Amino acid sequence: MNKLTFPISILALLSSVLVFFFSQSKSDLVYVDINQLVEGYERTKTEREAFNRKANTLKANADSLLMNWQNELKAYEKQRASMTNKELELKEDLLQNKQQQINNYQQVIQKQIQEENQKMTQTLINDINDYVKEYGKSNGYPIIFGAGGNGNIMYAEDASDLTKTILEGLNEAYSGK
Repeated sequence: MNKLTFPISILALLSSVLVFFFSQSKSDLVYVDINQLVEGYERTKTEREAFNRKANTLKANADSLLMNWQNELKAYEKQRASMTNKELELKEDLLQNKQQQINNYQQVIQKQIQEENQKMTQTLINDINDYVKEYGKSNGYPIIFGAGGNGNIMYAEDASDLTKTILEGLNEAYSGK
C-alpha cells in the first residue's frame, strides 16, 4: 500500500498543476462586442454607402414627383378664377388623384428602404456570425458570447474580450488578405 501512495500522490500533484496551467492559459469564457464589430467592419461602411445612395435616389424621385404636383397645384390656384365649375371639378379630382398616387409611392419607397436596410443588416450580421463561428472552432473556444450593450454581459475581464482580434480578422477576410 505504501508503494502505491507515493506514485498516486505524484500523479495527483502533476494533474493538479496541469489543470491549473491549462485553465490559466486561456479562458473558455470569452465575448465579443457586437456593436463594435458591426461598426468597425469595413463591409458595413461599404454597404451603408451603397444603401444611402440608393435610398437618396428613391427619395429624390419621390421629391421630384411631389414638387411637380405642388407646381401643378400653384398653377391651378392661379387659373382657378377663370375656370368653369366642370373644369374646377375635373382639375381638383386630377390633383387629388395625383396626391394619392404620390402618397402611395412614398409609402412604397419607405417600405422598400426599410426592407433594404433590414436585408443589409442581416447580411452583415450573418458575415460576422459566420466568421466568429469559424474563429471559435479554429481557436478551440467552446463558446463565444455576444455582448450588445443591453445587459446580457454586465461585466467581463478585458482578457475575455475578443472584439479587437475578431474585428481585425474579419476585416482582413473581407479585404481578401
